[in-house]
Amino acid sequence: MHDYGRTERLDLADATLREWDATVLAADPDEGIVLDRSAFYPGGGGQPPDHGVLLWGGVQTRILGVRRGDDPRLIPADGDPVPPAGTAVRGAIEDDRRTALMRTHSGLHLLAGVVFRDFGALVTGGNMEPLTARMDFDLPDIPSDFKDRIAAACAAEVAADRAIRVENLPREEAFAIPDIIRTATNLLPPDLEVVRIVDIVGLDVQADGGTHVASTRQIGDIEVVKVENKGKANRRLRVRLQ
Repeated sequence: MHDYGRTERLDLADATLREWDATVLAADPDEGIVLDRSAFYPGGGGQPPDHGVLLWGGVQTRILGVRRGDDPRLIPADGDPVPPAGTAVRGAIEDDRRTALMRTHSGLHLLAGVVFRDFGALVTGGNMEPLTARMDFDLPDIPSDFKDRIAAACAAEVAADRAIRVENLPREEAFAIPDIIRTATNLLPPDLEVVRIVDIVGLDVQADGGTHVASTRQIGDIEVVKVENKGKANRRLRVRLQ
């Protein structure tokens, strides 16, 4: 079981889950809706929150975001009815958006793994939307064929169909893994006792809290759209998934 305050985090237990039954624990049009069980990813690590619906009593409430806190609070669309506490609901994630974000997030991990392996560079920033993203790296110097080399390496790793595994490890065990933090700044809270690890087997192991596909082939084609100079030692790679 994965808990987040009072809410069982189904999204962390099974990233493929799209529909489930739940009970409303608290509800307010402004503060959001808290469920006892939720597969809505609340956002974090650069990955935006999910969209979807709650079905109850013959009506639907559109969910257009999630607010992080002690509990994930689902943000209803303006004007939609809000189910009161105690209501049994059926939750459903917008599949196309979630799947695209899973592919994109896994694609960024693959990209980070390739750049770290081939150039030893750490991530300095990033952002993603469904099927499009950017990632910044601490790279003072790059070769003239850098863009083509990265594109070819990413294509090879997608074709290799490497498994992508997720597990939770005690903090001490997780930090014994070499280079587990791939960002230039360690963003993990110092009091975090259990670290969630995403492992692209044979390529990249990182601490991460997002949702991912099961293999690199499921990411699909990664197009390196552009390489930008964003400072003395900062290179920005813009990518698009097909």
